[in-house]
Amino acid sequence: MGLSRAYRTATMAVLLSVTAACGNRISPVPQASSAPPPSASASPTVESAPLAADPRAALPANLRARMPRFAPPPPATKVTLPANGTAGWFSRIPTDQKVAFITIDDGWEKNPLAARLFRAANVPIALFLEVNAISDNPGHFRELQATGATIQNHTISHPVLKGRSYAFQKHEICGGADQLGRLYGKRPTLFRPPGGAHDATTLRAAHDCGMKAAFFWKETTHKGKVRFQEGTTVRPGDIILMHFRPRFVDDFLAVLNAIHKAGLTPARLEDYIP
Repeated sequence: MGLSRAYRTATMAVLLSVTAACGNRISPVPQASSAPPPSASASPTVESAPLAADPRAALPANLRARMPRFAPPPPATKVTLPANGTAGWFSRIPTDQKVAFITIDDGWEKNPLAARLFRAANVPIALFLEVNAISDNPGHFRELQATGATIQNHTISHPVLKGRSYAFQKHEICGGADQLGRLYGKRPTLFRPPGGAHDATTLRAAHDCGMKAAFFWKETTHKGKVRFQEGTTVRPGDIILMHFRPRFVDDFLAVLNAIHKAGLTPARLEDYIP
C-alpha cells in the first residue's frame, strides 16, 4: 500500500508540472454555469441576407447604359370585345393611361442575350410565335417565357390569310394555338395574322379557335430604328411590333427608349383583354 501511495503522489506531481509548463494550451474542464439559459423567445443574432443581384449586372456595361428604367404600369382598364362571333381587332388599345405594348413576332432569330435582356428590362412582353420558326429550338422561347414573357399565336407557317377559305384560316390559327399550348403549357388567346393581313373570315376563324383578339400595330422596329405610322412619338395605348431578327438587341433597346422618351411605361397586353 505504501508503494502504491507513493506512486500516485509522484504521478500527480508530474501532471501538475506539465500543466504549469503548458499554460493555456491545456483547457480546463468547463464548469456548469449558474446563469439561466437564454430565453426561448429571445431573438438570435442573424446576419442580413445579401440583396438579390441586379439582373442588369448580367449584361455588358454598354447595354446597361442604354437600358432605361420604368415605373410599374397602372391597373389595366379592360377593352370591349365584339359580341358578334368575331375576335376583337386592335392596332392601339383605347386607353388614356400612359402605357404602350411590346409585341415580338415570328421566332426565326434566337439571340442568346434575349433572356438576359428581358430580365434586365423587367417589362411585360407578348411573343407572337410562328410554329415553324421556333420548331428547331422551342426551348429558347421557354426560357423567355420564364422571364415573364407570354406566348401568343402567329399561325403554323406564316401564310397570308386574307382571302383564303375559312377552313384554311382555321387550320393555321387553331393549329398554331394547339401546338403552342402543348409546347408552353398554356394555349394562347391572342393572335396576330402574318403581316397584319386579315379579313372578316380571319376574325371569325380566330374567334372560333379561342382567340379573344387579334392585333395590328402603330410602330415597327428594324435595325435599331423605330418607325412611326402616326407622328413622331409613341402614344398611349400604342402596340409596337418587333421581330426576332439579327439586330434583335438594338431593336429591343430602341423600343424601350422610344417608350421611355414618350413618358410611357410598358404594360401587359393580356391584362387589357377581358
